[in-house]
Amino acid sequence: MTTNVLWLQSAGCGGCTMSLLCAEDPNVFDLLEGAGIRMLWHPALSRETGAEARAILDAILAGTERLDVLCVEGSITRGPKGTGRYHILSGTGAPMLDWVRRLAHVARHVVAVGSCAAFGGVTSAGGNPSDAVGLQYEGTHPGGALPASFRAASGLPVINVAGCPTHPDWVTETLLMLADDSLTAASLDGYNRPRFYADHLVHHACPKNEFYEYKASARALSEMGCMMENLGCVGTQAVGDCNIRPWNGDGSCTRGGYPCINCTAPEFEEPRHAFTETPKIAGIPVGLPSDMPKAWFMALASLSKAATPPRIASNATADRIRVPPTLRKPKA
Repeated sequence: MTTNVLWLQSAGCGGCTMSLLCAEDPNVFDLLEGAGIRMLWHPALSRETGAEARAILDAILAGTERLDVLCVEGSITRGPKGTGRYHILSGTGAPMLDWVRRLAHVARHVVAVGSCAAFGGVTSAGGNPSDAVGLQYEGTHPGGALPASFRAASGLPVINVAGCPTHPDWVTETLLMLADDSLTAASLDGYNRPRFYADHLVHHACPKNEFYEYKASARALSEMGCMMENLGCVGTQAVGDCNIRPWNGDGSCTRGGYPCINCTAPEFEEPRHAFTETPKIAGIPVGLPSDMPKAWFMALASLSKAATPPRIASNATADRIRVPPTLRKPKA
């Protein structure tokens, strides 16, 4: 049976749609069609506009068009004063806030695409004058545009495919699992992110792991060393399989020499320090790797630095490999 998807874009940059279009082997259109997933409407990809698009929304609410998955990209603005009228869905005269609430209650599943839709994200940063929130979270706090108690017709809460932007495979794999009825409550982590990517850390398969093991640290963004100690990288704490399934077949933030900023997490947009700086107390990074006690980290770091091979120490502060690995002859 065909799985019907409606995609709405709310307060955001549209980056998750841009990312989705970068899906490869197969491309997103062939992938969805091959899985029997039908896009009822997407504001950037569909041909229907104006009255035609409004007719699709009305048919869904009237029950004459089945809505299996409601995808929302971008945060929901509740201002001013809870009316949502800072963002009117064009041509309808009604706030996006109202449309999302009405459509969510007739959808079998609701998916927040990206960290803005999941938790508020970048559009909720600062003073947040528009009162932007996620679908079912306001930062780390349950309850957003939809109450914490909300459950879609499937019995699941909002599925938070968090990321800024999302990896295209995270979105398509979620849709494939929903179409196959294989995504359950047990498939979601504590923030309702799909565990197929949220059970991993960005640290896993990071190309800088050899430098991390010896705590051989870069001092500037152009250098090859680990970026945790000085440059704000939190890949050892951030969930995501970005380095296991690289973007566009080859890329990730850390592969490109930029620190992981934990964009899959609520409130990543306001770390209270520059993204490329590591806050420290007495020289020890405040944010330690997941599941590692502070005393263990201090002991490990001390031993690791003492045992750092000259090759790794030299390359860590270089912008390319300065010292290659030692050639070893086979034993006779």
